[in-house]
Amino acid sequence: MKKFRPQHAIAGLVASLGATLAAAAGQPERWQLNMTQGVTETAQRAYDMHMIMLWICVVIGVVVFGAMAIAILKFRKSKGAVADKGFVHSTRLEVIWTAIPTLILVVMAYPATIKVIEAYNTQDHEMTVKIVGQQWLWSYEYVGEGVRFTSRLDRHSDRLRQSGVKVDKHDPENANYLLDVDNRLVLPTNTKVRFVLTADDVIHAWWVPALGWKMDAIPGLVNEAWTEIREPGIYRGQCAELCGKDHGFMPIVVEAVPREEFQARLAAMKAANDTTARTASAEPALAGPQG
Repeated sequence: MKKFRPQHAIAGLVASLGATLAAAAGQPERWQLNMTQGVTETAQRAYDMHMIMLWICVVIGVVVFGAMAIAILKFRKSKGAVADKGFVHSTRLEVIWTAIPTLILVVMAYPATIKVIEAYNTQDHEMTVKIVGQQWLWSYEYVGEGVRFTSRLDRHSDRLRQSGVKVDKHDPENANYLLDVDNRLVLPTNTKVRFVLTADDVIHAWWVPALGWKMDAIPGLVNEAWTEIREPGIYRGQCAELCGKDHGFMPIVVEAVPREEFQARLAAMKAANDTTARTASAEPALAGPQG
């Protein structure tokens, strides 16, 4: 039997924590310890603010629990300590320990408020995407481009979930089980994209963690959001509002590509839409008059 070596255990723990934290820079991972940094300015702002608040809380925790430890160990009755009644009822001390936390909250609230305001500022956007939530799929439209399509759970995942078989997610073929769609939302990188969101039936919520925000899609109401994706890649999300029996089967997939590739993909989608429209308009003529 091998002898237990604490230094090896500690090294292994540090390595595993490092790997987990490193994974947080991309898509969410199982057992991830930290927030996902994401791939947008909004996500990065949220991550930076989270880290600032985290270290402030760490410092506060060290000071508070350190003071508690000193008080418990050094000023205990068994060492002859006598309670200081003046300390407990000191007006000056009570003012200090009320003023300092208030100051800390104000200092923390200011940058947080600025970042929240910036997160909702859709000015200077370069394109607009309309998103409509429906039971249980998403419809997308590139506003002003004449391109619209629906996006629903891919057929492979749908077939597996309805078959009742146990799905092995370690199988590469099922790695994105319930997280893939038939039509991805393709967006250009380094482009400020404005989203307008609504719903046809019940409340849905459009959420892709890597983008750093979540927005409700509400019938009769139009919400706004924006994103600017910095890195090409495929980013997955799900509906985050309980919207009915198939709520868990309403994934979102965003594919970010360079601008040149996006323009080519958009042209192909326009051509496909034009072909479909011409075919649909020709069908009544081919059928002839109905008598």
